[in-house]
Amino acid sequence: MSAVATFSVALANEVATVRLMAEVALLIGPGDVVTLSGDLGAGKTAAARAMIRYLADDDALEVPSPTFTLVQTYDLPPYPLLHADLYRVEDPSELEEIGLSPLPDGTVALIEWPERAGAALPEDRIDIALSHRPALGPSARAAEITGHGKAVKQVERLAALRSFIETAGYADAERRHMPGDASTRSYARLQRGAESVILMNAPRRPDGPALYAGKSYSAAVHLAEDVRPFVAIGQGLRERGFSAPAIHHADLDAGFLITEDLGRIGFVEGDPPAPVVARYQAATDMLAALHAKPLPDHLPLSTRESYAVPTFDEAAMMIEVGLMPEWYLPDRGAPPSEALRAEFVALWRKLLAGIATAPRTWVLRDYHSPNLIWLEDRPGIERVGVIDFQDTVLGPAAYDVVSLLQDARIDVPEATELSLLGRYVKARLAADPEFDAPGFARLYAVMSAQRNTRLLGTFARLNRRDGKPQYLKHQPRVWAYLARSLAHPALAEVRAWYRDHVPPPL
Repeated sequence: MSAVATFSVALANEVATVRLMAEVALLIGPGDVVTLSGDLGAGKTAAARAMIRYLADDDALEVPSPTFTLVQTYDLPPYPLLHADLYRVEDPSELEEIGLSPLPDGTVALIEWPERAGAALPEDRIDIALSHRPALGPSARAAEITGHGKAVKQVERLAALRSFIETAGYADAERRHMPGDASTRSYARLQRGAESVILMNAPRRPDGPALYAGKSYSAAVHLAEDVRPFVAIGQGLRERGFSAPAIHHADLDAGFLITEDLGRIGFVEGDPPAPVVARYQAATDMLAALHAKPLPDHLPLSTRESYAVPTFDEAAMMIEVGLMPEWYLPDRGAPPSEALRAEFVALWRKLLAGIATAPRTWVLRDYHSPNLIWLEDRPGIERVGVIDFQDTVLGPAAYDVVSLLQDARIDVPEATELSLLGRYVKARLAADPEFDAPGFARLYAVMSAQRNTRLLGTFARLNRRDGKPQYLKHQPRVWAYLARSLAHPALAEVRAWYRDHVPPPL
């Protein structure tokens, strides 16, 4: 008998249903199944409509009942979703005819009248059983939420999330969907009148199995596995005059945060999006200012706990570039032989051999347009709001300059890149006449090759392993950036190897 977890929620009105379904949406992903059960008129379709509109971030989206079509599909920003109504299904064998047995891969399934499916339902699912509560009001409902199989943890987390929001005083706030990132974190805006804050759901978990000397990928390359790095680094940035969101409420063990909302004004504009040069200049100046400061390798987290900033060492960099032969080359139909893998490793070990002796600073790691907010009412470099820094490591300053000027999400023209690179070098020289500009230029090329090699593999992995094909569209841009860096004389051997063995993206 499979494990289950159950808790009940009183829904005083339709607004409460909308909030509940938004919270469920925060905790699910491709492949998950949510069933909606209850009598006629219990509010199953209204609950499904609330979730679909939340994920679409469109309160006016038409979401018809699929009573007659049986299945309605939606290509929503985070993932595809199918909404099914099995009321007219007379036998579970009919599910195969309508494409519900088996359920499509990489899709969230939202199913009304699940009892008509019998044993054809997946064992791992969240069931929301709705019932009338007329004594509490004409639109009052009760929802009994049960997690079956692997969904037990999701339902337990849902109960914890609701408790956190209530304790923080935001139970009555409107939930608005926010785009996610490539991690397992999810976000929502909590809005109440003119007040807006950000809810972060960051469950503690490793990224992948323990394949790297007994460590997960995230542990081996020093990616954050809980919210503690975000809290510690954010506090460290704010104390040094940089704009990171303030933390209003935190549950460090559960991985829930409510933070300052820095707004929505980004660093790119237009169609297609292009850099706003004045904002990129400010972001470049911010990096130069950060890198000119002495920065600690330990930060206070609480009165009893501190956080040690990990070092971005050669071993971590090698594991990252290893995503190319592990994921990208097989994805392009060119899986490498053991001999080619050995050549690849030897080339990169040689190239990275001197990195350990380079000056170290905080490397925020994802310092690029999706993670930067323009704060036009603040002065100087405080106008640059930074919202993603939990993966910060101690490493070469060039890495974040590459992240900004070779933005994987949007095209940065080469002339703009070179102009801003020169701006950064001038700022560093002004602060320190001993700054090694030629050495930095070489390091910039090496870090560009390292980062873009890793990104080609990462995006292939996100597609194959995580069901996120939307990242493949960035591969041609990453390939173009990679070609720029490989033109540096210091990368001649790597350039030749890539020319012979690495096919370009489709």
